[in-house]
Amino acid sequence: MKLKIAIQKSGRLHEDSMQLLKECGVGVNNGANKLKVEASHFPLEVYFLRDDDIPQYVADGVADIGIVGENVLNEKGSKVHCIEKTGFGKCRLSIAIPKDSNIKTLKQLNGKKIATSYTHILSNYLKKQKITAEIHEISGSVEIAPSIGLSDAICDLVSSGSTLFSNGLKEFETVFYSEAVLIANPHLNATRNAMLNKLLFRIRAVKKATNNKYILLNAPNHKLKEICKLLPGMKSPTILPLAEKGWSSVHSVLDENDFWNNIEKLKASGAQGILVVPIEKMIV
Repeated sequence: MKLKIAIQKSGRLHEDSMQLLKECGVGVNNGANKLKVEASHFPLEVYFLRDDDIPQYVADGVADIGIVGENVLNEKGSKVHCIEKTGFGKCRLSIAIPKDSNIKTLKQLNGKKIATSYTHILSNYLKKQKITAEIHEISGSVEIAPSIGLSDAICDLVSSGSTLFSNGLKEFETVFYSEAVLIANPHLNATRNAMLNKLLFRIRAVKKATNNKYILLNAPNHKLKEICKLLPGMKSPTILPLAEKGWSSVHSVLDENDFWNNIEKLKASGAQGILVVPIEKMIV
């Protein structure tokens, strides 16, 4: 028996999904661009599907699990379990207006036309904001709608904002924040659940390593207590004596953001020779 996973066959989440499986020790060879491939080193069968179809395939039990954007998941409203956020594919669903638009506040969207592929998310958002607008559903090339007179604004995914800029639009209001998530069919049997938990163990180890760094530094012994407070590690820092009397080498693991927040404090406490090293896997 193999666990069946659905991932995007092409597009912005495909490469990151494939990389995640690779870092989890799962080999996937899709050189012939097949729609179904058996993985190596893990009992996994990979389906390559359109992102819009993934939630329904998982809900119907055709696939056991899938990786899909939260935007698609919320738009489709499929009955699946959201198991884990992946940390990649981050973007936002935003309302955008022409650069020369007179619209300044949300209330001014009342009575306006908004083009989008995300009618469900947008209508719920407008309802919460007590705004009545005319929603035009478009499956693609939403950015062109205002320039051809189809709408006064659009609601679409934004990452860097360069596509909006090149089409004479500016971001006006964020409706929804999204990233890729791992979803699962709510009716998996015990065997498939056990395989899912094994895969989740690997995914979480990869994510933990991505967010943390291994740090090494030299510290004067009389400052060790002060420096160790800045470097909690998984339990506590490792301290090894140096050949030079009165000095020690301190090894620790910490969140990269915490390191940058504390770097000046570490230097002020006398830390020298600070090295920050990536971690490939991290099991806690």
